[in-house]
Amino acid sequence: MTYIQDPHKQVGYLQQCLSSDKKPLGLFLGAGCPMAIKVGSDKGQPLIPDIDGITKAVHDALANCEECSPLLKILDDNFSKDGRSDVNVEQMLSHIRALRAVAGNDLVRGLSAADLDKLDEKVCETIHELADKTLPSTETPYHRVASWAGAVPRENPVEIFTTNYDLLVEQAFEEHRVPYFDGFAGVRRPFFDIRAMEEDTLPPRWARLWKLHGSINWYQVPSEGVYRGATNEKGLKRVIHPSYQKYEESRRMPYLAMIDRLRAFLKQPTAAIVICGHSFRDEHINEVLVQGLQSTQTAIAFALLFDKLAEYPLAVKLARERSNLSLLARDGAVISGSEAKWSEKDAESVSENTGRWVVWKPMDPPNEEGKCTAEFQLGDFAVLGEFLHELTGMARERVEVPDAR
Repeated sequence: MTYIQDPHKQVGYLQQCLSSDKKPLGLFLGAGCPMAIKVGSDKGQPLIPDIDGITKAVHDALANCEECSPLLKILDDNFSKDGRSDVNVEQMLSHIRALRAVAGNDLVRGLSAADLDKLDEKVCETIHELADKTLPSTETPYHRVASWAGAVPRENPVEIFTTNYDLLVEQAFEEHRVPYFDGFAGVRRPFFDIRAMEEDTLPPRWARLWKLHGSINWYQVPSEGVYRGATNEKGLKRVIHPSYQKYEESRRMPYLAMIDRLRAFLKQPTAAIVICGHSFRDEHINEVLVQGLQSTQTAIAFALLFDKLAEYPLAVKLARERSNLSLLARDGAVISGSEAKWSEKDAESVSENTGRWVVWKPMDPPNEEGKCTAEFQLGDFAVLGEFLHELTGMARERVEVPDAR
């Protein structure tokens, strides 16, 4: 049986959810979000590549490095022997760190501890070069997120979760003067403060920013812990976490604490999280999301997918098993555990101006009835930014201005 869903109804649910000033609200921003910002003379290049783009850049950097090139060949040979193809940068760095954990003074699969440290450093250095970017204007989707987060008084703080290493959220929040807490305290050399995260006594007007995979401005100071500094610090290990496998507790702790914030958020009754730019290829993140939604039946997650539903088989599998995880893709959805196509319209009834959140296009291939099918647009972070911008205006209009007399 083929189910049909009305995309406009789902847009209405999102509007209702994200307009609430009572329930806990969260946004999960994945690696696809910076792709929505185009730069260059022809505005055709993404500000920061996605995981596939970063993986290619890292592989090229290792291949072109005199010291790392022979090590890369050994690494690629390891993956080949294991029957693993299309290994991305997260899996590569996880493999390097897993080997480093047991290397000691011996070789592990042809690589020494020094070799593995060298590979780790080069990978993180390349990621830093790719992710250390500045937003090109004050009208980006990140600025829309910041404006929405600080638009009205709320009973609960807005919580932003991201697997990205860049500082784009921080820049947008600061330019819109939206206060936020990211787990660090201090001015000269802010230090990671897990106790402040656990106690969380800041007022709700402070947004929370949880960087699940670390950041290009986090550094490990031996025997002291993790600090936040400038992006150009030299001689310190950058704390970039593409997986939960770490070989040093001081590097491991921020990751575990950030993941715990996602778990804690999903434990709140009526919590709602909107996911954008996430491909669902990180199994550990998926596990936390699914477990949280399973333990709190009144929590809900909307995953806004950029591409067609068939491009996300793992996400579809998860959503079919979890009724409070809704997938909203370009050509269809999984809602309440059932896969569905978007509704159709007669071509004559579709106006020339088809709308911003849902557009209607002729079916491909065309059918005999001349029907048009809906195309859901909110999986594009740029469109989601406009959606939040509209909600921000509506929210501010609802706020009562006290009588000055």
